[in-house]
Amino acid sequence: MARWDRGDQGTSIPDWFWEAVETEPETRTVEVDECDVMYRRYGDTAKPGLLLVHGMYAHARWYDFIAPRLTDDFCVAAMDLTGMGDSDYRYEYKGEVFAEEIRAVADDAGFGDDVIVAAHSFGGAMAAKSATRHADRYGKLILIDSGMRHPDEPEPERPSMMHGRAKIYPDRAAAEARFRLQPPQECKQAFVLQYVAKQSLMPADGGWAWKFDDDMPGTMVNCDRLPEDYQGLHLPVGIIYGAESDSFTRMSLEYMRELISGEVPAVEIADAQHHVFLDQPLAFIDALREVINRLG
Repeated sequence: MARWDRGDQGTSIPDWFWEAVETEPETRTVEVDECDVMYRRYGDTAKPGLLLVHGMYAHARWYDFIAPRLTDDFCVAAMDLTGMGDSDYRYEYKGEVFAEEIRAVADDAGFGDDVIVAAHSFGGAMAAKSATRHADRYGKLILIDSGMRHPDEPEPERPSMMHGRAKIYPDRAAAEARFRLQPPQECKQAFVLQYVAKQSLMPADGGWAWKFDDDMPGTMVNCDRLPEDYQGLHLPVGIIYGAESDSFTRMSLEYMRELISGEVPAVEIADAQHHVFLDQPLAFIDALREVINRLG
């Protein structure tokens, strides 16, 4: 990515960020149920595998400034679930197929059965389904602000995440100005949000559109989060969540520890909401390393 507006803004963006996003990965695809699943792989393939999975309406490039900073210890892959990013779109999106996509990327990337899967939000729910279906395929699962809300905890009031007809913007600048996180929140790191917006657009009908299938929410099958998805986990599980998140709270953490057998280490990241690694990327990287170490 070009270093945009290298004047005042350029000097306010830290060097670690530029070093990370300017690291070129290997871009690969693997076919799952007649659709290509795209992923980006970083680092030495001889090192242990770490697979990063994004949330709803996101994509692999949300991890561009995270993945390269983990390659001292891991070969890192960041994937696009179908319907998002640069992976193919489907007529119907099934939870069991998302689960197979995660497994297929781990296989194609050459990761062994000790691979660590770290997955955010919706991606965490699909990773839990994958780990339940393939009990011996993964070494550890780390849920990032992802899990089930306690049955007694009310849902926060939010705008619907259902989308109507795809919005086409006349130019990139207009589209980037309209980029919003879902569920809605401010981002404490404006340059991170700006970068993610730039990577989230594709040419469409003479203009620009977001890199996700607008028809996806209405065509999803078996994608609900179920208690048995977590009760069926038989691998070490850790949790990272934002202290200010209304998607995953301390009450959520207590409920997840009821559902998942064994000890579930957790790290709460201060000054972070649901999109925890956008809010506090360096603190997130430290937390990820901490949880991995605590899981043994």
